Amino acid sequence: MTLDQLKVGQTATITAIRGEGPLVQRLMVLGLLEGSPVRVTRRAIGGDPIEVNVMGYALSLRQAEAALVSVGPPGP
Repeated sequence: MTLDQLKVGQTATITAIRGEGPLVQRLMVLGLLEGSPVRVTRRAIGGDPIEVNVMGYALSLRQAEAALVSVGPPGP
């Protein structure tokens, strides 16, 4: 499952970021790191962009960017 597939209010754990290059590095610098919990807080009308809470702050991502982030069930 990927981050863009989560519904508002759902929490998950980041398992991987697919891809290479500057975009993936940017996502990691923004706090999207393997093992980090992430929660979808809201979506714009039409579903793009997506606002998530990661590492204690709100981050807006394009749907295409969120699709690169693989997530799994939340940790304990």
